[in-house]
Amino acid sequence: MGASLRDTIKDLAAAQAHELVKIRRHLHANPELSFEEYQTAKYVSNKLREYGLSPQEGIATTGVVVHVEGKNPNKKVLALRADMDALPIQEANDVPYKSVNPGIMHACGHDVHTTSLLGTAKILQQVRNQFEGTVKLLFQPGEEKIPGGASIMIKEGVLSNPEVSRILGQHVMPFIDVGKVGFREGMYMASADEIYITVKARGGHGATPHLNVDSVLIASHLIVALQQVVSRHADPKVPSVLSFGKVIAEGATNIIPDEVKLEGTFRTMDEPWRAKAKELIHKIAHGVVESMGGTCEINILKGFPYLKNNPEFTRLAKKAAEDYLGAENVVDLDVWMAAEDFAFYSQEIDACFYRLGVRNEAKGITSSVHTPTFDIDENALEVGSGLMAWLAIQELNYR
Repeated sequence: MGASLRDTIKDLAAAQAHELVKIRRHLHANPELSFEEYQTAKYVSNKLREYGLSPQEGIATTGVVVHVEGKNPNKKVLALRADMDALPIQEANDVPYKSVNPGIMHACGHDVHTTSLLGTAKILQQVRNQFEGTVKLLFQPGEEKIPGGASIMIKEGVLSNPEVSRILGQHVMPFIDVGKVGFREGMYMASADEIYITVKARGGHGATPHLNVDSVLIASHLIVALQQVVSRHADPKVPSVLSFGKVIAEGATNIIPDEVKLEGTFRTMDEPWRAKAKELIHKIAHGVVESMGGTCEINILKGFPYLKNNPEFTRLAKKAAEDYLGAENVVDLDVWMAAEDFAFYSQEIDACFYRLGVRNEAKGITSSVHTPTFDIDENALEVGSGLMAWLAIQELNYR
């Protein structure tokens, strides 16, 4: 029966492949920023109704939740998640489905995630008499923006009523060839906090440094001093990154400004160390700046926690993926210091977040996410929709 159902799911995924391409291209051409996904949510809801489902709208502002009930719907509930928001990037691709919204682009593949989950919904609805329990599909807003749509979805009860036992998430990976997927047990992605520091001093003419307190010099020393947070305080076995990507000193060749603004990020995979590191940033910053005659204001915005994949759940999902795609098409992932708000779910219940290959060098599809030339091999849509349906059914029927 397992092989027969697997073949049925593959056939259903193949049969809707053309439709999925049309859906993805519509979403790609009409991107919306975080928590502004009003038209996307409406489009998603209309599609779900076409499939005979009854979506609930307005979760976390623009989120959509829908249930696909199998036999014995109260037996177990599994959640599947896709994010819907785009990025503030001007698309550079010359394709028929290029973004029509200036300065906004689906450069992280959320159009793919949404499309794949719609395809999964349709498949599950068609085979609902062949699995036990309920699948709760979460079409989530605001993954790209603190505090993260996932945290709000959780606060608004998406993991309860009915209570969810486990959750699966799928994300594009441009470093993996189309047709392949990747898994990793345990810690996988980093927490991410945003750091904002303003160094204040007494500016003046660049020709009279002895009359000034140089904010630029202080800020320069501070950036260097803060590197010891990771190099001398972090356990070498715990992945950690502290980077500053923005420095604003609005002076001139002969003007030392009164203040310098620094913006950066701190990332790690250990929550106690994460808290301690932020304390160290405050302590070192005040110490360095005040020792040089200035003052500073520090604001660290708490971002996403680190993402952990439940080992048992991930092993089962990986084995199911091998059954569906072949072992040669399932790869192991390394830790990834980027952040994902799916991590909020992983801190609440057993979670598995895996990667969908979208790369095709022969077609020139090699750009990374968050770039203006990011694109996918659309054959990934058939793979992604069918695989997620298969993983869901395997979890519900056989655990």
